[in-house]
Amino acid sequence: MGDYVDRGYYSVETVTLLVALKVRYRDRITILRGNHESRQITQVYGFYDECLRKYGNANVWKYFTDLFDYLPLTALVENQVPHEGPMCDLLWSDPDDRCGWGISPRGAGYTFGQDIAQQFNHTNGLTLISRAHQLVMEGFNWCQDKNVVTVFSAPNYCYRCGNMAAILEIGENMDQNFLQFDPAPRQIEPDTTRKTPDYFL
Repeated sequence: MGDYVDRGYYSVETVTLLVALKVRYRDRITILRGNHESRQITQVYGFYDECLRKYGNANVWKYFTDLFDYLPLTALVENQVPHEGPMCDLLWSDPDDRCGWGISPRGAGYTFGQDIAQQFNHTNGLTLISRAHQLVMEGFNWCQDKNVVTVFSAPNYCYRCGNMAAILEIGENMDQNFLQFDPAPRQIEPDTTRKTPDYFL
């Protein structure tokens, strides 16, 4: 569900593996675009710098950001997810305990209450909104009477949050299973000279 880059020291390796898996298992893997799969965000949060550091030029960054333009924002799971709406609202809006719509404290998108999620699911014949792009400490978080689940797959986000990560598996009968991962250590390479980039602090 996006945000494959800007989440640690190995963005190039992560997105390369995902593309290879997509090529190998074309009908079994779906790669969605996240709010970090854009030229502007990757220049601020580290992917651009990582590409320059590892390859000495911006060609790898350009290749991947061109590829990101072709990634879909949403996916059909048993024909249960619509594909309409502005990109910013889809990628940045978060669930809230209050009813109705609200202004997002993140400065992009909106907050939406349980009434909005229930109406959206009902109107579109859905049973669940599965979303990402919001830190949750256990890696996943159910909310709004299980109409919405947030899945966050970056353990120990920015090497400082101490959060778990999770992956949501959806079975043939729409049953859900979460795989959780412990927080990644701050330094996972023997290279003690590597300084944590400022954008992770």
